Amino acid sequence: MSDANPMHMPHVLLVDDDVELVILLSAFLTTDGFRVSLAHEGESAMLLLLTDPPDIAVIDVMMPGASGIDVLRRIRARSSLPVLMLTARGDAESRILGLELGADDYVGKPCTPRELSARLRAILRRTLQNPLSERTPGPDCVRLGELVLLSAQRRITWAGKDLALTNAEFNLLEVLIQKAGQVVTKNLLSEQGLGRNFQRYDRSIDVHVSSIRRKLPLLPDGRPRIQAVLRKGYQLLTE
Repeated sequence: MSDANPMHMPHVLLVDDDVELVILLSAFLTTDGFRVSLAHEGESAMLLLLTDPPDIAVIDVMMPGASGIDVLRRIRARSSLPVLMLTARGDAESRILGLELGADDYVGKPCTPRELSARLRAILRRTLQNPLSERTPGPDCVRLGELVLLSAQRRITWAGKDLALTNAEFNLLEVLIQKAGQVVTKNLLSEQGLGRNFQRYDRSIDVHVSSIRRKLPLLPDGRPRIQAVLRKGYQLLTE
């Protein structure tokens, strides 16, 4: 059952054209302590996002009319709302595209209601805007030259300007900053940044880190500030 604050049930928007699946998932999430809104296609989903903003959205990739990818693009043009994509088990291309466009994570279909609930809570724990929030333990302010982590405000700045990070990107960069100079394994990044165990062949961490790299200035010698360490993980380099 839910461990949510009774004063605020986390609000999830489910978007999928599979009516039976949405009803099943909605019934479980409601008993598990979520408030649930439903949409079966992209345009009605966008209307609900404007009129009754949720704490998180679950969006199926394959829908008639505006696809889940189209809806994600429109969300990211205006909001940092946490988004979990529903994808076919073997659809690696859509998973990577969704992550590149700013999805926080994905779940392969078919998924169990319990699996979806757990994944939603994992994402919501890492956003201070939600009562389920639990940050990665560490200092609230870390300065590495021009790079500054303000954990309590969920902000990371470079030369005084906020970096435009998705929720997942913030979480992963927060871990790397707190362990600057150390090699951080993908297992640890996945557990602390995405709230789930790392799975072999999962490209999520790589896609998110690639996006973070593009948002950070290069080192004076032209190298990216985040280096991949073969068969180990990633390392944030300091000057």
